[in-house]
Amino acid sequence: MVVASCGADHYMKKGDKFLAIGEYYDAAEAYKVAYNKTPSKERAKRGERAAKLAYCYDRINSNSKAMAAYRNVIRYEKDSLDTHLALARTLMKAANYKEAAKEFQMVLDSMPDNEIAKTGLLSAQTAQAEKEAGSRYTVKRMDLFNSRRADYSPMLFGDEYDQLYFTSTRNEAQGDELSGITGTKPGDIFFSQKDENGKWQRPEAIESGLNSEYDEGACCFTPDQREMYLTQCSTDPSYPRYATIVKSARSDAAWAKPQPLEITRDTLSSYAHPAISPDGEWLYFTSDMPGGKGGLDIWRIRLTAAGLGGVENLGEPINTPGDEMFPTFRPNGDLYFSSNGHKGLGGLDIYIATVDPKTRHYVLEHPGYPLNSQGDDFGMTFEGPHNRGFFSSNRGDARGWDHIYSFEKPEIIQTVKGWVYEMEGYELPEAQVYMVGSDGTNLKLSVKMDGSFTQVIQPNVDYIMLATCKGFLNHKEELRVEPVEESKEYVLQFPLASIKVPVLIDNIFYDFDKYTLRPESKTALDELVKLLEENPNVTIELSAHCDYKGSAEYNKVLSQRRAETVVNYLIEHGIAKDRLSPVGYGKEKPKTIRKKLTEKYPWLKEGDVLTEEYIKKLTPQQQEICNQLNRRTEFIVLRITYGMFDEHGNLKNPPKPQETTTGGNDEEEMYFDFE
Repeated sequence: MVVASCGADHYMKKGDKFLAIGEYYDAAEAYKVAYNKTPSKERAKRGERAAKLAYCYDRINSNSKAMAAYRNVIRYEKDSLDTHLALARTLMKAANYKEAAKEFQMVLDSMPDNEIAKTGLLSAQTAQAEKEAGSRYTVKRMDLFNSRRADYSPMLFGDEYDQLYFTSTRNEAQGDELSGITGTKPGDIFFSQKDENGKWQRPEAIESGLNSEYDEGACCFTPDQREMYLTQCSTDPSYPRYATIVKSARSDAAWAKPQPLEITRDTLSSYAHPAISPDGEWLYFTSDMPGGKGGLDIWRIRLTAAGLGGVENLGEPINTPGDEMFPTFRPNGDLYFSSNGHKGLGGLDIYIATVDPKTRHYVLEHPGYPLNSQGDDFGMTFEGPHNRGFFSSNRGDARGWDHIYSFEKPEIIQTVKGWVYEMEGYELPEAQVYMVGSDGTNLKLSVKMDGSFTQVIQPNVDYIMLATCKGFLNHKEELRVEPVEESKEYVLQFPLASIKVPVLIDNIFYDFDKYTLRPESKTALDELVKLLEENPNVTIELSAHCDYKGSAEYNKVLSQRRAETVVNYLIEHGIAKDRLSPVGYGKEKPKTIRKKLTEKYPWLKEGDVLTEEYIKKLTPQQQEICNQLNRRTEFIVLRITYGMFDEHGNLKNPPKPQETTTGGNDEEEMYFDFE
């Protein structure tokens, strides 16, 4: 017995060392040996060691082992109210709601004001009925993504949501050693790609410098998809583990080595589970830093061009004395998070926080079963505006491993998808789109790398959207949304005219060898009228061009009259004459080929000038195409300050300083009149 007792003490010291640095799996292994080596007659020691063993099992999600260990603590009479509270929560995760209710009640008999126990008792009393009631969600385990270890925190990526990133501790993760925290490989970020048929492929490791020998997990992306924020937990054999948030930049379709992000100078708190708000202006995260409601809370910090702002705790009703974790956003702005401090079905449950438009306070919703279960449910990601995507859960896994599931809830959703691009050019990811609605909607939308944006819209609302980009004229579109019986997507185009290069006015047609406009030109000319109305401070040179056939003098006269014909049309439709300068260049300015046109005609190169000498070296068919390209009507911006100043050089309508209102903000806003 003496030898056994000495051996047990050795393993207890070993376990304490592991526990001090947060290596719960290794600590549990040591405590298990110590417990087994402790003689049964030493009841006090067995109870104390069972308590430490139970705590470690609880931390690594070994629920059945934790439950047995907590019962041993009680059996050897070393229990406290915390023991019964912890046992009650493990019983909830096993869906043993009746026994859990007894344990919660035992805590409340001694501590009637314990918020965790009060919420737990209510959960235990209502959970079974809520599971039986169900919901409209459908859930399916995605075995293609899952391994024999933990797979969690999925995050969809890509303009078509055709890539899925997630964290996994599978054997293919980097590093040769097993984690002392989990007993598995340290987590890495993996991804799966859809093929050309829309079928998900088997997950692959990321080959760039994103992953390391340490733990990486719970990632998210900025709205423009250029940066990834993720959780990282490095290893130090003599120092406690504190999770940190790092970020990685995307370049040439690869993720760079993550760089540290200093949220505060507090080095003794954890920062994990990053989430970027849909407008890209806030970083939400999980932390146990001082000043919270207890346990882990959800916080946020503003992202600015100058750096990070100050941290804010989201407060009630989101945060509780329990743990709130894994924040994420649906693109419509709804905040999803997981908590074991609110009434639920057991473990971490997913909750939805929406902002009440009148009070500006959060309102919480529990989406019910089967999205939630008795296990841990967390890590949502959405396929665009639709209420479908993926999440993670350890339901039904005896070892507590997390796995990825799909979810869908049928909803009628109307969306608008817009494409912002340069006329005769490519997408403009630097653009901004201002969107206002007759219902009070006032949004500034970011544009993705492919020049697109998607936004949920509401029936019976009129919307106006204005696309802007530095170096380009604005473009406005209007949309009236009618009620529908099934989901619908409206598609709008926002071609922006450059103020630096000539802009082709496509589909302008004249009678042969004349300057008379043909009727089919009306659509393009009306679009030009609209463009000039949307940009009232712009003056343009309107030019007409011919091919090299015919005399130079004849072509110049013909092109001049054609330019004047177009200008007269614009004047007749309300555009001021002094904003328009008609010029006929004849064949003096042959077209210069831009890159976009080379996609349609690969035999042309960017920068080619379609001179007579150049064209005559081509095939007859190619010559005709080039002559067509030279026969064009286009405009170039001359000024962008027309009508802005009076005769003394003063700004006619200087901006008025905004009044400060209680509860307002300093965000840039755009307003339009609905007529």
